[in-house]
Amino acid sequence: MKRLDGRVAIVTGGGHGIGKAYARRLADEGAAVVIAELDAPAGERVAAEVGGLAVRTDVSEEASVAEMARRTLERYGRIDILVNNAAIFATVPMSRAPFDEIDPAEWDRMMAVNLRGAWLASRAVIPQMRKQRYGKIINISSSTAIKGSASRIHYVTSKAGIIGFTKTLAMEVGKDNICVNCIAPGSTLSEENADDALVKYR
Repeated sequence: MKRLDGRVAIVTGGGHGIGKAYARRLADEGAAVVIAELDAPAGERVAAEVGGLAVRTDVSEEASVAEMARRTLERYGRIDILVNNAAIFATVPMSRAPFDEIDPAEWDRMMAVNLRGAWLASRAVIPQMRKQRYGKIINISSSTAIKGSASRIHYVTSKAGIIGFTKTLAMEVGKDNICVNCIAPGSTLSEENADDALVKYR
């Protein structure tokens, strides 16, 4: 018997990069995995690989996130794990510029996806987790939120917000037996992030 047999996990942004790795590992441990991915073809490919469900999802849109939760419950009847991974970084173009050269519209889009998206997805699944008296939410921040990173202040700020969001949400839903944690990965080598500097560092 595997550790996650009978559990249902949603991975936002699970069609690419580190999100795809999360989805694969959850499936390897026995979970039924839902790939909530804006890039529908990529989501379908990963879902086929892990034997799960793909749902095209824009985490910045409330209706889209609600549909993701609805379709998960329709297919599997429960939601045990949410990995809030979707973010603007490698697969979506992101400006790297001094703080005063970032376009306000790009700042707002970064916050909508990286921070508001985690809030919307959590809000969509927590009612079911409360019914079950069980749930795990894992929010993906970044090591840059701790150490800073010049020329991408919008990204770093959004990921720092994830840390505060995690701490506060954990205080609010812990009484319902819902555990909320955050991890802050460093640089990862993937098809979306295969720059020369990272390869040399490795």
